[in-house]
Amino acid sequence: MKNRRLTLRQKRAITGLLFITPWLIGFIVYYLRSFVLTTQFSLSYIKVMDTGGYTATFVGLDNYKYALLEHTTFNQVLTNSIRNVLIDVPFITFFSLFIALLLNAKFKGRGLVRAIFFLPILLGSGAVKESLELATEAIQGGATTMISDIAQTSGLNVDYFLDVLLDIGIPDRMVDYIISIIGRIYEVVRASGIQIIIFIAALQSVSPSLYEVSKIEGATPYETFWKVTFPMVSPLIITNVVYTIVDYFVNSDVVELAYNTAFGSTMEYGLSSAMSMLSTVSICTILAVIVALISRKAFYYN
Repeated sequence: MKNRRLTLRQKRAITGLLFITPWLIGFIVYYLRSFVLTTQFSLSYIKVMDTGGYTATFVGLDNYKYALLEHTTFNQVLTNSIRNVLIDVPFITFFSLFIALLLNAKFKGRGLVRAIFFLPILLGSGAVKESLELATEAIQGGATTMISDIAQTSGLNVDYFLDVLLDIGIPDRMVDYIISIIGRIYEVVRASGIQIIIFIAALQSVSPSLYEVSKIEGATPYETFWKVTFPMVSPLIITNVVYTIVDYFVNSDVVELAYNTAFGSTMEYGLSSAMSMLSTVSICTILAVIVALISRKAFYYN
């Protein structure tokens, strides 16, 4: 019998499978078991025993009904988290791409500037993270006070500039979007480190011959960006959007609410699990819709 040789597509599939094997093992061993246990808790009333352990009494969908219909803050917290995701993710993605384009250019001190943008990732844990959060509050408060002082001393009318934006035809929602982004600009910059690195890697993988051809054809830098650069990095836009949404929800208020419900004074593990499942379903739905929409425009180059 002749030996069957693998095709190029099969070899790439095997390579991809080997690449994700560590993640797949971790998912099965750690996450999948926790997910099944959380689902069971969400359908049960959990009573912690004084001697250790717990008892689970099946209550069906009561925890979900209480979270959605009776809990005082869950709906509002979940809605605010979803709204903030829809506001921040587009800006973080395109801000990361813009900064990556700047950092990919050749200039003196490029390595130092890249390290500065990556520092928030290295300093995002423990006491350093708390210090950064305090600094964020101080910066935002100081900026608000400074703007207020400038407006009073110089007679600057901020409402005038907002009216100008509205008069030139910018929709009200877009103006509100700009204002909300400016109010959280420090958080947006701090959340863009990983995305910038991914975009830089994507830009460096673009073949220089494509830019040479576009230059020979007389394309402007604007046309080169939309016809060459943007299509070539479009698959990484999906990656960054998924990462940004998941990273945002991990640190969102709805996760903190679920944690406090389980480990606070009431110790309502069943209700906390129901909140976690509802937030998980919400984020999975958002991811499915966004990935489906972006995938239609993504360009995959072989």
